[in-house]
Order: sequence, then C-alpha cells, then structure tokens
Amino acid sequence: MRLLMLGGTQFVGRAVVEAALARGWEVTVFHRGSHEAPAGVVSVLGDRTAEGGLDALAATEGEWDLVVDTWSGAPRAVRESARLLAGRAGRYVYVSSVSVYQWPIAAGSDESHVLVEGDPGADSVAYPEDKRGGELAAVAEFGAERTVLARAGLILGPYENVGRLPWWLNRVARGGPVLAPGPRDLGLQYIDARDLAEWVLDAALAGLHGPYNVISPIAHTTMEEFLKACVAVAGAADVDLRWTDPSVIAEHGIEPWTQLPVWAPPGEMHDSMHHTSTQKAAAAGLRARPVAETVADTWAWLRSPGEAAPQGHVRGAKGVDPEVEAKALGL
Repeated sequence: MRLLMLGGTQFVGRAVVEAALARGWEVTVFHRGSHEAPAGVVSVLGDRTAEGGLDALAATEGEWDLVVDTWSGAPRAVRESARLLAGRAGRYVYVSSVSVYQWPIAAGSDESHVLVEGDPGADSVAYPEDKRGGELAAVAEFGAERTVLARAGLILGPYENVGRLPWWLNRVARGGPVLAPGPRDLGLQYIDARDLAEWVLDAALAGLHGPYNVISPIAHTTMEEFLKACVAVAGAADVDLRWTDPSVIAEHGIEPWTQLPVWAPPGEMHDSMHHTSTQKAAAAGLRARPVAETVADTWAWLRSPGEAAPQGHVRGAKGVDPEVEAKALGL
C-alpha cells in the first residue's frame, strides 16, 4: 500500500505514519518542515496556506492508494489538496471531529445527528465549521464512495501537542493536593491516537466510506481510573487526589475541559463530549486500548530524550492556575 500523509510529523499524523510504516507500507509525507518527518518516509515540503504551497506535491511523481488528511484550518486547503489528488489517489480519509455536530449533542447520538453548516471554499471560521467544511471539500473532490470521514472525539496518547493528558501527568508529578474533579465514577470517552491511526488504515483497506464516530465506547474509563493511572506512572510521593464536587469547581470559576482538561461536569456538556455512539466504527473494527496503557505510554514519551513537553494547542493553553486550585481546595 502507498500512503500520502498530509502532515505526518505531529500527534495524529505521526501516529498514522508510524502505523503505516509498521505494516510495511510506502509512505510519503507532505509537510511544512517545522518538525522532522519520521525516518523511512519520502518527505515533500510545502505550505498549504501559502501561494503555490502545493507545487512540490504536484511535481512529485507517482500515485497513492490512500491520502490521510488531519487539517483543521481553512476548508479551502482541504478542497485544493483533494482536487489536486483526486486523479492520483484511490481513497481520501479526512480526520474530522464530532464537533461537526450541532450543540448540544444528545447522549447516545450517532452519525445521523444534525450537523453544523460548512463551506468547502471558506477561510477559517471556527473549529466546528472548519471541520465540516473540510468534510464537504473532501467529498466534493473524491466523491462519497471514495471518502471516509473519521469523526474523532477527544484524542489522547503519545505525541499529544494539545496538552491535555500531558498537563495531568505533569500536575501529579508536582505532587501535593490535586484538585480531582468529581464525581469519581464519571465516564470518559476518548480515542488513543494510535487506535485512531490503525482504524483509519484498516478502513481504507476495507473500502469503507462515509462518516464514522471514531472514539472509544461510552464510559470506556472513569475520571477516577484516569487520574489513578496518571498517579501510578507519574505521581510524586506526596500526591493526594482531592475529589471535588462540580459545584465547588464552578463557584471558583474553574473552566471544565480547558482548565481541567478532559473533564466535563455531568449534564449537557458531559453528554455532548463523552456520550457519543460509536457502534458503527466498532462494527467496522475499532478497538480501544486500556487507559493505563495510553497514560503510561504518554508519560514515557514525555520523558524520552529529545521530546519537549507540549506547550498547548493554538486554541489555548490547558490547566488550572496553582493559586486558583489551592483556593478551591481550601488551602
């Protein structure tokens, strides 16, 4: 199999590249050169946001069985890339997001839930509309029968450059009393980037098409299991999880999801972020590894030589201020 990865040097793209290389596939990586491409790939440099940014890709000889695209900016970048490649590649997998569903997302909703509006030729508007526009662009150029829309939810795992799981690992590593947002048994739903990558490659081999919610099963783990896994691999000797009611967290103005990454309080927000049906993807082979493995491997990556700790995604840094945390804990 011949894969063209648009991106491929960070997080999900890197996971896809490594999974393909492990299968013995031929991999071409088209990227801006900001980060080094994995060993064993053909590297093509270009910036999709610049004038003539696709010229190097257009000049690259050959065809591909599969294109994987994780773009989350202006939809027109997806349209232009897909248009260039429609006659040179067999299938296009666009890694989208469950954010394309209109808020709020009812608990248990599947791929039939109503979608936000999107424009395949637009400049960047907002994340949900950008992802939906990217979906429409991919389908418009490759056709519905040759396009897979992998709608991921929360993505964790090694190479995470968003700073969610890394923040929790670094927080418990600092030790002391830690604000643990309750309730303890609150279900979490996410996907390890490596499981997402394996499913994407399998989907292409199986000739799948259309939208799939690519996340773990509902309540794959709990907030308690997640934080205990963090403590098990990174916790300082004096770390102390202090379970805190959502009402106390709200009283102190602490924002869920951003200041307390991964967590959303019970109710509409939690239902929208952690209660999406993934039966369709599971029936198509999606598997989710245990949370302890995702957490341990992410900590090992953070501590590996040459790996800088993520500084947070462009959509905002993650984590609660230590002084605010202490006040919420009554310290």
